[in-house]
Amino acid sequence: MGGLWQALAGYGFLIASVNLAAADPIKLRVADSFPKGHYLVRLVLEPWMAEVQKRTNNAVTFEHYPAQQLGKAADMLKLTQTGVADIGYVAPAYVSDKMPVSEVAMLPGAFEHSCQGTLAYWKSARSGVIAQQDYTANGIRLLLAVSLPPYRILTVKQPVKDVADINGLKLRSTGGAQDLTLRAIGAVPVRMAAPDAYESLSRGTMDGLLFPLESVVAYGADKLVNHSTEGFGFASFVVAYSISENAWKKLSPAIQKAMVDVAEEILPSACKEVQKQDSETMRSMETAGVRFDTLQSDVVAKLKDLTKGVSKTWADGLDARGKHGSDALKEFDAAVAAIPAK
Repeated sequence: MGGLWQALAGYGFLIASVNLAAADPIKLRVADSFPKGHYLVRLVLEPWMAEVQKRTNNAVTFEHYPAQQLGKAADMLKLTQTGVADIGYVAPAYVSDKMPVSEVAMLPGAFEHSCQGTLAYWKSARSGVIAQQDYTANGIRLLLAVSLPPYRILTVKQPVKDVADINGLKLRSTGGAQDLTLRAIGAVPVRMAAPDAYESLSRGTMDGLLFPLESVVAYGADKLVNHSTEGFGFASFVVAYSISENAWKKLSPAIQKAMVDVAEEILPSACKEVQKQDSETMRSMETAGVRFDTLQSDVVAKLKDLTKGVSKTWADGLDARGKHGSDALKEFDAAVAAIPAK
């Protein structure tokens, strides 16, 4: 009889716990540096949050803090690790000293289509070399990631039609692999986060940007640039939202599963929309007066020749630090090759 009462008491406690969880859902703070209404938030983050909340029957809810409300873009890793944000927009390029292996997805000519970079990065950062080197080592776990379409060079005054036109240009870079790329083609990299690019460009301390088109518009730089290259991918950028391992372990297995399942369901369609947005933005910028100069085949050949050693230089540098750069490059290239470009 005593065992029955104990069982009933335990059952009553379980019911009370379930009711408490239903009445008091887990609320997670999500922080990023994107301006309100940014297309990546609209295409990736917001659908993910909405579906996770729906699938968990509101057992978890989200509070979104855009536009660096909780801290600067370069500080998001630390803010996430320390719990200031539960989920943070941790862009590996902004903390390349701590997450250097992720830059394999930012090398010149790494892929042609956003979905190739996105799905290859997701695979390696969830269970491959990138996961081990950049995420586990920093006590965070990847929740969402999108690789942006290949970057162009955008300038205020001088159009880039040949390699000689690039020589000496001061261009915005996120650092790391992008610095290697810009130096290889004769430009001078100026390292800064995206939200700071407009002011520097408007003051004339930079000649142009190494940027994706949609971000040019999102940060208002489309009002400053007049020229853009077309036909060669100089680099890319990984947009990633991560959660600290401490915060992750506090979530129930059901919530954890919902977060991963929803990400895997929406990313293949989200990356297609990101690529589509790039084409639409190009047309709208052309209408507004920005000139897109398609690089001729001989110029593309020169650029490929100049940048062909960047990947090896990058990988060798990481290998020397024990970061398995060559392994990451091999793994990422194989994953990209298995994904159709369109």
